[in-house]
Order: sequence, then structure tokens, then C-alpha cells
Amino acid sequence: MKSAVTVSLVEEARGGPFVFWDSLEVAFQSAAHLGFEAIEIFAPGPSAIDIAHVKQLCSTYSLQVAAFGTGAGMVKHGLSLTDADATIRQKARDFIASMIQVGANFGAPAIIGSMQGRWSASVSRDQAMGLLAGSLRELGSLAAEHSLPLLYEPLNRYETNLAKTIAEGCDLLREVQCEQVKLLADLFHMNIEEADLSRSIVAAGDRIGHVHFVDSNRRAAGMGHIDFPPVIQALREIGYKGFLSAEAFALPDSETAARTTIETLRRLVRS
Repeated sequence: MKSAVTVSLVEEARGGPFVFWDSLEVAFQSAAHLGFEAIEIFAPGPSAIDIAHVKQLCSTYSLQVAAFGTGAGMVKHGLSLTDADATIRQKARDFIASMIQVGANFGAPAIIGSMQGRWSASVSRDQAMGLLAGSLRELGSLAAEHSLPLLYEPLNRYETNLAKTIAEGCDLLREVQCEQVKLLADLFHMNIEEADLSRSIVAAGDRIGHVHFVDSNRRAAGMGHIDFPPVIQALREIGYKGFLSAEAFALPDSETAARTTIETLRRLVRS
């Protein structure tokens, strides 16, 4: 398992659960100093990523890009894959497709979280789930062309009314029928929705492709009450070798949140 930490470049998301803000240079420098292996980037859109500059940062600081978030499509542009308006749904797919193509330059997958949207009076649950499955199938095929996974993130009940648990995510993936689409297991969302985090991880097995490593209160791992050793053991049991990425509030500040995360992770790995 590898360590990663998040950075947001999206002004509209300020105050959200990202460890570093504003400056890729500062994020890369701090992450490398603390001993992280990768950066997860939340960008306003594909045009905000200077590919040559990010490649230079990766080289300078010996870091990978773990993944690219697509949530700005919702937060900044109001797009979702399950909107009642077909034009908006197409724009949402195009936005995610462009982020997949950016990620291909770094071998980094795109994450679909908030852009999954919700069902509503205008779009029934069955319709929304069908639209979501179709989009994941289409975008998963595009990711496959770049030899990348596509990461789908079940969210808690306050952020979506579609797939909220890992089991529901697995059900959705069975409908999608695209091996390239994997689940992102976010421990904060899981702490709200799952009866047993470890059992859910083991049941999902190799469908898990990424992990947001964060505590119960969305602060850095070690600042809440999640019992991490069983979670790490479950990930070992399924042979997970991907990233544990800190998508956490920058509390009390970015440096402390990042340091607490990496120290917690090191203790768990040693044990």
C-alpha cells in the first residue's frame, strides 16, 4: 500500500476536505518532505493542469500523481451524470472524459464522486441508476483505452441517494459490466454508512481500486475514532496494493494534517 495526500486548486471548494490548497509546488514540496509517495489533485478542469509543469514537479520531488478528482464538474460547473437534462449529462461525461485524458499523462485514474448526482422528482431512482451505469460503462471503456481504471466513489446519504455503501457500489459495478471501473472506498463515508468497515472491504475484494484514508470526523487519520488496524488488515487480506490517500480537512493546518496522516499510516504498516 502506498501513501498519498490531496491538494485542491478549486476556489469554489475552499473549506472542503483537502489537505493542501492553492499551490501545487507547496503541496509537492511538503508531501515529499513528509515522506508521501503521491499527490491526488482536485482541479477546476483539464485546462487548469499544466501537464509539463506537473511532470516536472513529479520528477523534482520523486512523487506520483495518485488520481485526479472530477468533483469540480459539480461544484464549479453544476454538472452531473444523472441530471434530468440530457445536454448537462453530456457535458458531465465530456468533463470526466477530459480528466481521464489528462490523467493518462501520469498513469493516474479519474475519480467520480459528487458528479454521480442524485435521483429526484424529475429522475426516478431506477432511471438515475441506469444513467449512472451507462455513463460508467462508457467512461470506463475510455479509461481502458489508456490502460487506466476509472474510480467510482459511493458517498454517504447526505451527499447522494444513489450508491451509498460499498455493497451498493458492487451491485452497480455488476450492472456496469466493465472491469476497468473500480470502487473508491472512502473511510469517512463508510464510517457513516457501513455496519462494519472491514467486512465491507473484504466482501468487495478486488473491486476496490483506491482508498481515501481519513478519520470519522473527516480530519486526518488519527484525529477521530476509526479503529484502523482492522481496516488495514482487511486491505491486506484482499491484496490491496493501491494508494491510501488523505482526503481530509486541513485542521488545524495543512502541515499538521499531513504529518498526522503519514505518522498514523507508518504506525499501522509497522504493526
